[in-house]
Amino acid sequence: MNIDELVAIDVHTHAEEPCCGPRDDGYDEFQAGMAKYFKNPAGHKGMLPTVQETAAYYRERKIGCVIFPVDAERETGFRRYENEEVAKIAADNSDIMIPFASIDPAKGKAGAREARRLVRDFGVKGFKFHPTMQGFYPNDRMAYPLYEAIAEEGAITLFHTGQTGVGAGLRGGMAMRLKFSNPIHLDDVAVDFPDMPIILAHPSFPWQEEALSVATHKPNVYIDMSGWSPKYFPPILVQYANSLLKHKMLFGSDWPAMTPERWLNDFANIPIKDEVRPLILKENAKRLLKL
Repeated sequence: MNIDELVAIDVHTHAEEPCCGPRDDGYDEFQAGMAKYFKNPAGHKGMLPTVQETAAYYRERKIGCVIFPVDAERETGFRRYENEEVAKIAADNSDIMIPFASIDPAKGKAGAREARRLVRDFGVKGFKFHPTMQGFYPNDRMAYPLYEAIAEEGAITLFHTGQTGVGAGLRGGMAMRLKFSNPIHLDDVAVDFPDMPIILAHPSFPWQEEALSVATHKPNVYIDMSGWSPKYFPPILVQYANSLLKHKMLFGSDWPAMTPERWLNDFANIPIKDEVRPLILKENAKRLLKL
């Protein structure tokens, strides 16, 4: 990866297409709901990009990308995209892709063993958690064996925070419980794993100030600005991005739900200081990912 040639590093992209046969029952409806929520046609049947197509898309635009699946089999019933397959495709596209993985923390010691193997044998750099989709509080001690493995291997954690488009508008919200994704729960994780980098994904509506508080107070906590068009960023997020947290804010799109073009175009029109823009778009991620 030639960092100097990249215009940005997107720390939040999804591997969405199932890898093990046809889509599971209900998966099309779930993706159609996401497409409606984000006003994005990519979620409709047959239109989601593969990981290989994602690599080609980002290469054409000279944007590096962190890519991951989400292991939410237990709560959703949808088979996960195999971590190993995502990592292998990312390795084949290492000029543009950085592999993260996802493991449901309820898998306990088996999940911890998987995490160690993925880092050591597949070059995985971090792990994505979605507390609402995975149905757990991030500070539940059930998850700590997995965090311990990740921390000991020197990898990064990335947690969904705030409201989610998953299940939005569907009956019962597809049984997704928003309470799990309040970022204040990650304050405990940051205390108990002070050397493990933690990324709070998304503007954390309706708990934005909790996220800013944790990121300001804990040196190992960062915020990625994915999942929202920047034109909708709350003023306090922009204020902190320009000042106290300018070295801890990261560009993320939430691909394929949101394209990097849409995010970057809107980011160009919000009042971010000129000296802060390159930090958010690339330099902070470069340092965090040790690129």
